[in-house]
Amino acid sequence: MQAVPQLLAHLRQEMSKVIVGQAEFRDQCLIALLCRGHTLLEGVPGVAKTLVVKTLSRLLAQQFQRVQCTSDLMPADIIGTNVLNLATSTFNLHPGPVFTDLLLVDEVNRMPPRTQAALLECMEEHQVTIDGVRHQLSPGFTVYATQNPVEFEGTYPLPEAQLDRFLLKIRVGYPSAEDEVQLLANVQDGFDARDLDTTGLVCVDPALLIQAQAEVKSIKVEQALFQYIVQIARRTRDWPALSLGASPRAAVSLMAVAKALAAMDGRDYLIPDDVKTAAPPVLRHRLVLKPEADLEGVTADQVVTDVLRAVEVPK
Repeated sequence: MQAVPQLLAHLRQEMSKVIVGQAEFRDQCLIALLCRGHTLLEGVPGVAKTLVVKTLSRLLAQQFQRVQCTSDLMPADIIGTNVLNLATSTFNLHPGPVFTDLLLVDEVNRMPPRTQAALLECMEEHQVTIDGVRHQLSPGFTVYATQNPVEFEGTYPLPEAQLDRFLLKIRVGYPSAEDEVQLLANVQDGFDARDLDTTGLVCVDPALLIQAQAEVKSIKVEQALFQYIVQIARRTRDWPALSLGASPRAAVSLMAVAKALAAMDGRDYLIPDDVKTAAPPVLRHRLVLKPEADLEGVTADQVVTDVLRAVEVPK
């Protein structure tokens, strides 16, 4: 492993110029890029969700677009539409914000269901269909969608079909007291999150990300670990507290994220601990609790922990 540790070290160093703390959040956002998967970010406003994604796009020289979701947002507002050119009497494609590399969908659960459905094809097949014509998106197209966990008025819960297309669900918490003190000191010294040009960020070679993604794919996985991952996914499907367990896509995602964790640790092979570490962010949004379990205060993370304890770890 050469490209992954090099990329990780560079991004950690450069992002520390902008982001104070949030180390786990930052690394998990990088995992999504290494696996070419989409990420659901859940956290209250003001914990640097948008800033992390903007900084990542700047460091990786990726095109960045943002969608601010509202209840009246239409599918054409995000995928684009054909516009009549009166001079030539022809229709020209006016591309929407999905024609980018990194797309930040802010407050995704404020989109009405019809507009949420427009993202399904984009996220799974990296293409959009407009007036019956397919248009390919960027090979590096990645969605980072945010949602507020405490404000539900005027929102539309994401359907399971869309949740399953997110590789990770990252819970973004408050920084530590020391980090908040450092943040205030940085602002006092002139730091402005709205002006990243003055932070002296050094971009990485775009080829390094491509090489790092190839290294993640090349991680060796033993047959016993295939069985381990499958048993974890299948165990959730008959777990007493769940009405819906993990899909086969979830098992594929679990292996992909575990391989990225192995590469970030400098190894070219997978171990069970990689799978255990990957399980909570990969599975928490794919599990649907039964109403009685929800009323008792059971959480998806607790279920994942219990499932991992119940499945035998390969030797």
